[in-house]
Amino acid sequence: MNSTDRTPADLLRSALAADPGRPLVTFYDDATGERVELSVATFANWVAKTSNLLQGDLGAEPGDRLALLLPAHWQSAVWLLACASVGVVVEVGGDPADADLVVSGPDSLEEARACSGERVALALRPLGGRFPQPPAGFADYAVEVPGQGDRFAPFAPVDADGPGLVVGGEELSYAELSSRAREDAVKLGLGTGSRVLTGLGYDTWEGLSAGLYAALASGGSVVLCRNLDRLSPEALAQRVESERVTHSL
Repeated sequence: MNSTDRTPADLLRSALAADPGRPLVTFYDDATGERVELSVATFANWVAKTSNLLQGDLGAEPGDRLALLLPAHWQSAVWLLACASVGVVVEVGGDPADADLVVSGPDSLEEARACSGERVALALRPLGGRFPQPPAGFADYAVEVPGQGDRFAPFAPVDADGPGLVVGGEELSYAELSSRAREDAVKLGLGTGSRVLTGLGYDTWEGLSAGLYAALASGGSVVLCRNLDRLSPEALAQRVESERVTHSL
């Protein structure tokens, strides 16, 4: 852990410098059978592309508010780090009517239409697939992101002490978020090589920390499971063994 990292983007840069090839997020959807594994380098590349989309095509600026209407998913994790790279405040489950931008999954498109700013939709299909029919009034993330640049540089420095994340009614600065992630990593006993399996949602700090930030801050990785309740106890035990899980939440 690097105590000088004050934003999630700093944490990701340190992880990339330490070991770009190690797994960072392994995602399962037990409703579809999907499994996706992203190394630190691959995850960082998705973050860079999404950051360029956010800053360039969508015109987002530091301090803008983005309503994130997505479940716990590897693409949600990418958006969280992209927003931190640009300086955009993520409001998890926020009101689209009060947001400058909205990022929506397929089940919340009608709700997301209340946003008068830029709207992005994710199909959340296996392998990051696009919508068969693009939703009217939305940019399809899977169409827009592949052509974005693989390197990202913010137009303006990100203020670590400025607002960064709103979840469960609590607003955290980027510095507070990073500090809390390090504290959670210590409480959970996470370190380099730790593998955290979690079925928690991203709608609470506990879910976000377990499913992304604490592992990122500690040099560990996440086995992020959606629809985990569909898995039998025997299949879960097999996953814990095959994924070399060290901590289950």
